[in-house]
Amino acid sequence: MIQKIALIASILLPLWNIPLVVRIIQRKSSKDISLLWTLGVWVCLILMLPSGVVSKDLVWKVFCIVNFSFFSLVVAAVLIYRKK
Repeated sequence: MIQKIALIASILLPLWNIPLVVRIIQRKSSKDISLLWTLGVWVCLILMLPSGVVSKDLVWKVFCIVNFSFFSLVVAAVLIYRKK
């Protein structure tokens, strides 16, 4: 039961990135989001991804893949809507 709850949470947690992406698109601006923070988190996720992909722990594997995928959308939105 604990593994099932953790697996569901590993999928749901990264979905909280969607409202952030939607807000950036609606406002057509990402000026309130730190570029350094965004890229720092994304680089850490890239470095963690190989561990998740080869892991036998399903929760860790799913979390790494889903989190990297959805946070990549955040990075794309921040870069696209960055005002100079």
